[in-house]
Amino acid sequence: MKYASEALMREHESVLVGLEILEEFVKTMKNTGSADRDDADGIIRYIQLFADKCHHGKEEGLLFPAMERAGIPNEGGPIGQMLREHAEGRQCIAEMVASTAGGVVDTGRFASAAESYISLIRAHTEKENTVLFPLGDSKIPEWKNQRLLERFAEFEAQVIGEGIHEEMNKLFNSIRARYMK
Repeated sequence: MKYASEALMREHESVLVGLEILEEFVKTMKNTGSADRDDADGIIRYIQLFADKCHHGKEEGLLFPAMERAGIPNEGGPIGQMLREHAEGRQCIAEMVASTAGGVVDTGRFASAAESYISLIRAHTEKENTVLFPLGDSKIPEWKNQRLLERFAEFEAQVIGEGIHEEMNKLFNSIRARYMK
């Protein structure tokens, strides 16, 4: 890979599939009037660990600071907007978590938070892929991109830990098989 953004765009592909699964889960929930608590928890866990902690963690801790150092503004600029959207996504996640408290899924509350999250993250991903990442690619030198890619791997090892990707893939695939027909 030439650019650090390429690794993040590949992760976007997984996140978007995760959103499709979440969308199908919500449709099933609305059709049946109930939700499988384990699947709801699994989807939330995937979003929290992969989409937020791993993916957004790399952006916030590594890529965005490199973009700022390259002259792309945070305050009043595209980085600041992406950070606001990350925070908004975390609010949606917190609402999904709260909707599963007490052992039963509050389907209306979960669906509302999930639909907001899906809409937000789809638009967010499009903006990063088509605006922010190309801008960063044009400003950050190739050697710095290579260092960012190395730091992404270090970040995953330190922050996410061993075996989490495999666990997330297994969880992702099992939920996907139940909801993606």
